[in-house]
Amino acid sequence: MGDATTPGVLRFSYGIMGSGKSTVALQVHHNLTRRGLLGVLCTLFDRDGTAVSSRLGVSRPAVEVTPEVDLLAMAHEFALVNGTLDFLVCDEVQFYAAGQVDQLGAVVDELGADVFAYGLLTDFRGRLFEGTQRMMELADEHVPLSVEARCWCGRRATHNARLVNGAMTREGETVVIGDTEAPETPLFGDVVTYELLCRRHYVEGLTG
Repeated sequence: MGDATTPGVLRFSYGIMGSGKSTVALQVHHNLTRRGLLGVLCTLFDRDGTAVSSRLGVSRPAVEVTPEVDLLAMAHEFALVNGTLDFLVCDEVQFYAAGQVDQLGAVVDELGADVFAYGLLTDFRGRLFEGTQRMMELADEHVPLSVEARCWCGRRATHNARLVNGAMTREGETVVIGDTEAPETPLFGDVVTYELLCRRHYVEGLTG
């Protein structure tokens, strides 16, 4: 890692909400840094803002990948300042632009760094996110996360359903930040939450 002559890997690990992707991202980052490797933790639209946070309560500051961020330029600058770049750990890659996913591929090819990317597969409409689609097209490895979330009926959950004030919706902006639990004190008029459903109950629109 950290040498353009040494092949790196672009690995995309994916699942639905509740599948533990942020927890795994934090664990991978922790393990790599403990080995003395140098890298960057990145995210976008995390529930804690400019951090990668797990529902287990673990959080770590991260670089926010806003649309204007050039990840390849950032990686080259990090390598110039620190002498090397061994890895990037990127959470919430479903929200990255397709061009930024291309930049992650270039980080692997030009710098020999490993890129560990984590994200959701589909949005609340059951369609691939832009960043996810490009990642599936470009990644060297595709790894489904092993933690299985469950629908209210007990079957394996496969879809993230969006609820607005408790009612399931299939319309609206692709990116609306929410969680699987409603906030105790809503800050705005509508309360947006997400429920994990199996395919059957997602299609039928039956929530728990």
